Amino acid sequence: MDEPISKRATVHDVARAASVSLATVDRVLNGRPGVRPQTVLKVEEAIKALDFRRDLSASLLARARDLKLAFLIPDGGNAFMESLAGAIGRRMRVSRNERLTLGVTPYHALDPSSLVSRLDELDAREADCAVIVAPDDPAVARAIDAVSRRGVPVLTLVSDLPGSARRAFIGIDNQAAGRSAASLLGRFCAVGKVGVIAGSMALRDHRERFEGFAGVLGREFPRLEIVGPIEAFDDDAATEKAARELLGDKALAGIYNLGAGNGGLVAALGRTHRAGNVRVIAHELSDTTRGALRAGTLDVVLDQNPDGEIRAAIAAARQVALSPRAEIHSEPIEIGIFLRDNLR
Repeated sequence: MDEPISKRATVHDVARAASVSLATVDRVLNGRPGVRPQTVLKVEEAIKALDFRRDLSASLLARARDLKLAFLIPDGGNAFMESLAGAIGRRMRVSRNERLTLGVTPYHALDPSSLVSRLDELDAREADCAVIVAPDDPAVARAIDAVSRRGVPVLTLVSDLPGSARRAFIGIDNQAAGRSAASLLGRFCAVGKVGVIAGSMALRDHRERFEGFAGVLGREFPRLEIVGPIEAFDDDAATEKAARELLGDKALAGIYNLGAGNGGLVAALGRTHRAGNVRVIAHELSDTTRGALRAGTLDVVLDQNPDGEIRAAIAAARQVALSPRAEIHSEPIEIGIFLRDNLR
């Protein structure tokens, strides 16, 4: 005999289980004041017992206005940040039918004060949630705490700030990315030196990638010596200079560029005529890295799928904005590993 299909719990079920009014349940779900702590606890226990899950689509339809999500993305010609902005732009075209308004505000890359200024300008009347790519800086953490107190919840994207009041992190497991790079380069290179180029070690995601990389290489491939990391600030010219410095050493067997600036890396490999005899791993699929993979200049590209990342960020931001007290479950974005052989 087929088991009966269980009925999804509603706000009416929560109100009955907690012996409170629908208005009280609504206040708790939306984090509004005026509810005693003991009553909040009763409602939260009822929500957990009933496995109540809010219908976010219905919540959006019931609102008198669209949900406004503010994305704060670094500028400066970083190809990956441009791809994130492009992914947001593509989502803008379909989000209008979902009662969502997406906005992108640039700030100066690697400049914490610029991001702090942008955060200080956010107002709960103009933004229901902010999604930010944040440097790991105490002033940025304080600004996140302040804007959260003003009623604008914050999600971190790409690089996390776990010590702040941010509600959730959307991105890849950066330590796993670094471990993957080390595992691959360790198999590609029997002995010699491996150069590491970073954007900035002030960025948590870059630090985590290096930590994962250094840990695996030191434990599993002790015959390989790490040189660096050399900071190139995600700039093509600075990355080319750093790469040419590394490539001047004939003992160099591999390079791991854990940041951006891949145009400069590819240029350095070509101009030193060492493309193909040095194993190279970089991050993020772009026109530049796709072409370099096909040409054999790069061996592997680790990609975090900007379109998928933005979709996940929008889903989490919508949940945070509509259910301020809800626990946000966000799995790390899957890391794509691309070689010339599996490019589409």
